[in-house]
Amino acid sequence: MSFTIENALIPVDSGYETADVQVVHNCISAIALNLEPAGTVIDGKNKLLLPGFVNAHTHSSEMWQRGIIPPLPLELWIAELYDFTPLEPEQVYLSALGTAVETLLSGGTSVVDHLVLIPGQELETIAAAVRAYQEIGIRAFIGSLIQDESLTAGMPSGDSGIEHAAYIRSTKATLELMETAIKQFHNPEKGVNILLAPTGIQLCSDALFEGCIDLSDRYNLCRHAHLLETAAQKQLAHEKYGCSAVEHLQKIGYLSPRTSLAHCVWLDDSDIAIMAETGATVVHNPLSNLRLGSGIAPILKYRQAGVNVSLGCDGAASNDSQDLLEAIKIGSILHNITDLDYRQWITPRQSVEMASLGGAKGLNVADEMGSLTVGKKADFVLYDLTSLSLLPRTDPIGLLILGRPTNAVDSVWVNGKQIVAEGKVKTIDVDALRRELFDRSEWTSKRQSQTVSEIEAHYRKVMNLQGYS
Repeated sequence: MSFTIENALIPVDSGYETADVQVVHNCISAIALNLEPAGTVIDGKNKLLLPGFVNAHTHSSEMWQRGIIPPLPLELWIAELYDFTPLEPEQVYLSALGTAVETLLSGGTSVVDHLVLIPGQELETIAAAVRAYQEIGIRAFIGSLIQDESLTAGMPSGDSGIEHAAYIRSTKATLELMETAIKQFHNPEKGVNILLAPTGIQLCSDALFEGCIDLSDRYNLCRHAHLLETAAQKQLAHEKYGCSAVEHLQKIGYLSPRTSLAHCVWLDDSDIAIMAETGATVVHNPLSNLRLGSGIAPILKYRQAGVNVSLGCDGAASNDSQDLLEAIKIGSILHNITDLDYRQWITPRQSVEMASLGGAKGLNVADEMGSLTVGKKADFVLYDLTSLSLLPRTDPIGLLILGRPTNAVDSVWVNGKQIVAEGKVKTIDVDALRRELFDRSEWTSKRQSQTVSEIEAHYRKVMNLQGYS
């Protein structure tokens, strides 16, 4: 497959240049002005060409609950989420399609899906997501959301001595399931990568983490997890380990350049130093951190310490969207209030680099994607600079990142294949998807979570909230 994009605007150190970009065998073969056309010729005039972004952390099946979960902190929010989790693989398939569409139309070419598994239908769940992502053509990194401890174990116990029920599946069975999934679904050449992705320290034993380390090393796969999303998790880590969660994960060998960790809101300076030393990536999810009241991750400190940072939308019930451009904007300007030294603030170009190359580094594929570089895969996006939301003409990347772009994505290619053209997804019937999502859901504003009712009093006690009305 060969094609040439002519006269596109591309960013360079000194500003922007107009250039032709040639793709041969799904990789960028040349970037220069007035190239001899190869294959199909595409007009890039008045369009900005950027590397594709990575939606570096989400949970696709949450799409079925967006807009409905009330304002709650994570530990209560997740109880409600799990009470109403989809129980049909077809729902997983549809929500994966929806997640992919929204990611593509907001500049993403890759998605990291921390996939919730349907009990008793775990492999069918993964197969449904794989089918969706391969049909639409987005590059997918699927990490099954695995745990071996029950939901109540995710909260600090305080002095209550609470006993936790056994989890539905043993650690050994979970690791065997993951090895089966790797053998059955891991196929990077066809755009599907399997990650080892324990939920986090709050719901996972050391045995599960260590089993995931072993599998990731044997099959050369990346690792993923949530890390210190909330103050409660920081408190829990000290209860479980007598040290910080980051220290503990370093001791057992989970941190590495092939490890990406979502949220990282409650890290202290010594934790940050460990992250930099081990080469682990922080996945910044600013919208869900705000939605759930989890806090503001110290992203400027991470960057100053040399920690790689990428960006994610997080799940569509904690955001409640998969608009990657929105996450990038908030994830950048949010930190202007955390440091008075404006020279440390994140520029629009730095935001683009975090969302593209930062995401690729966190998935150990920076040598293959993440920048407009000869030899890398053709995963990139053309933005229409005549779109009303990107006018008048000032700084194109500034308009894209600091503004509120609507209908700005003109075209998207993944591995050299055009997935979006003239703002429309070509590979699936989006109207049919809309009808399916509409027909399989219903308007509702009130529902009652039994689990939230059971655990809320304990949560308020251990978080010292009893005195609040």
